[in-house]
Amino acid sequence: MKVSGFSIIRNALKLGYPVVEAVSSILDLCDEFILNVGKSEDDTLQLVRAVASPKLKIIEREWDLSLRNGGELISVETNEALKRCIGDWCFYIQADEVLHERYHPVVRSAMEKYFLDDRVEGLQFGYKHFYGSYEYYQDNYRNWYVKECRVVRRRPDIISWGDGMDFRHADGSKIRVERIDAEIYHYGWVRPPAVMHMKDVSFNTLYHSDDEVQRRIPGVDGTYRDLGNLKRFTGSHPAVMRQRVAASEWTFDPKIGQQPPDWWRHVVIFLQPLTKRLQRWFHVTDSSGR
Repeated sequence: MKVSGFSIIRNALKLGYPVVEAVSSILDLCDEFILNVGKSEDDTLQLVRAVASPKLKIIEREWDLSLRNGGELISVETNEALKRCIGDWCFYIQADEVLHERYHPVVRSAMEKYFLDDRVEGLQFGYKHFYGSYEYYQDNYRNWYVKECRVVRRRPDIISWGDGMDFRHADGSKIRVERIDAEIYHYGWVRPPAVMHMKDVSFNTLYHSDDEVQRRIPGVDGTYRDLGNLKRFTGSHPAVMRQRVAASEWTFDPKIGQQPPDWWRHVVIFLQPLTKRLQRWFHVTDSSGR
């Protein structure tokens, strides 16, 4: 059984992506790692070249930044990395995702268990979304995805889909996955506010026009605006992240004291689809005007 890791990255330093930590977090599970590095405005290429592993294979590409249709560019470039993989299993880790080392045995065991079971085409992971700082994470399953497929079989008809968050057959049908007892730590919303604002703007340009991005994204002061459902993290961060965590110096106010009790939050989250439907029926807008 051979395993290929793969990912994509552009402007890692400018936008604060922990890509070296992401790659390093799954290298021990992989026989090779394919990293698609887009032409950047910083020293991203030098950064990833410093990863001291013969497993790492870097491909340099000029990404088509004119693609602004629902994040299509992400899946296009992800598939460029995927098609260069030679493993039986292909492990996708995004540049702001990290796998804790305590899950390595779980992932390896699952790949071995389902290796000869052709009915299983992918492995699905749980998610923990850190927000604002390394001390807090989002606790709202309606607004933040709680599971995604990150390991897939290498087959011509299995591709990255949409905005790169999912894998499907080339005809659009869903692949058959097994949920495993492992969690991906997502650090996409943990940066100094000014860097987070730049990343937010850059990411939204993959989906919207410049005018729409300007309308959607507030200033730096409003960067961390999704408050009200945060929980304090009491576990440990992956070993590869500990230096970055220790070096963080910005301040973040989670306003935990202003949150309703957990039981009430959970009721509101559970009823959220009904609440939104009623708002549409009665033309009620929320505080943001939507």
